[in-house]
Order: sequence, then structure tokens, then C-alpha cells
Amino acid sequence: MAFTLAAARHSEFVVKKSRFIGCVQPVADRVAAQAAVDGLRSEHPGAAHVCWALMAGGQSAANDDGEPGGTAGRPMLEVLRHHALEGVLATVVRYFGGIKLGAGGLVRAYTDSVAQALIEAPLVPLVRQRALRCALPYAFEGMLRRELAAIGATLGEVRHEALVQFDFILPDPLADAFIARIDDVSQGRAAWLQA
Repeated sequence: MAFTLAAARHSEFVVKKSRFIGCVQPVADRVAAQAAVDGLRSEHPGAAHVCWALMAGGQSAANDDGEPGGTAGRPMLEVLRHHALEGVLATVVRYFGGIKLGAGGLVRAYTDSVAQALIEAPLVPLVRQRALRCALPYAFEGMLRRELAAIGATLGEVRHEALVQFDFILPDPLADAFIARIDDVSQGRAAWLQA
């Protein structure tokens, strides 16, 4: 099962005079992640490196930002993978303290920054969603609205034409039972269309 974060969490520690500021935060996509990284660069103009790793939309990305290849972004990404996280950006801002850490020391420092931020991070299970479209007679509009609210579906567009058409999203594990319930309550008059 995959997880995301309910809120951002931070960590901070010093290794041989280098300061590491870690953050894990939920993000929707790569565009949002890049905006967060750009914001960190503006917020920390004196930092030597702003390294990051991203798991979002089933894709991954990592950036060492000038650190030796494979010593920052990749190890951070592996921490996200190990925790089965999705829709999460990990960033580490490093202020260089004048003492080189070596490849192993860098890997440990960047890995620990992300791992420490995740220690008390509130994980939220990700549930696959299903988009549905239902058309039914006007007499059943109120019933469908109540059923959608009761199940916690996200209502999208509603079109009033010959029939009322609803676009909505609900957790995939609940979808089949929901369709059967609406078919039963509407006495078979609900039409399920391609969403």
C-alpha cells in the first residue's frame, strides 16, 4: 500500500560543521515540487546545495545539485521508496562547513535528513480513486446527491439535459457496491457512462 503525507515535516542537524536542513512534504506533481525547490533556493541564498527527491504521479526524480553524483538525490529517493511514499517531495538544504564528508558521509547525511523528517510525519494511506459518470431521471437527482455525500464522493460537473448527468470521483474499493446501490434505488434507470 502506498502512503502520502498529511503535512510537511522538518529535520535539522550538523555533521562536521555542515548544516543539513531536511524537509518532506506532500506535493501534487513535478511542477509543484519545482516551485518548492525554487522557493528553498530563494529562502536559503547562502546554501551550498539544495538537493531533492520526488515521488509523484507514479514517477520519480532526484537531483544532487552539485554534490558528487549519486550521493544526495538518489539516496533520498530510496528513503521515499522504502517508506512506500507517493506525492512526496524530500528536500535537503546543505550549508557547507568547510570539512569534506566523503561519498559515504554525504550519503549518510542526506539519507538521515530525510529519515529523521519522516520519523513523526503523519502518513496517510493512498486509496485509488475511480471517476464515474451517471445519467438518471430528474426524480432521482436528490437521492443521488444524498448518496454521493454519504459515501464522501467528490462531485464534479452536473449537467441538466434530457437526464441529469453527474460526474464524480469516489474510492475505487467502494465503486462497485455504490453502482449496485444506485441501480437498485433508481430501479435500473441509472445509466453509467464513460467518465
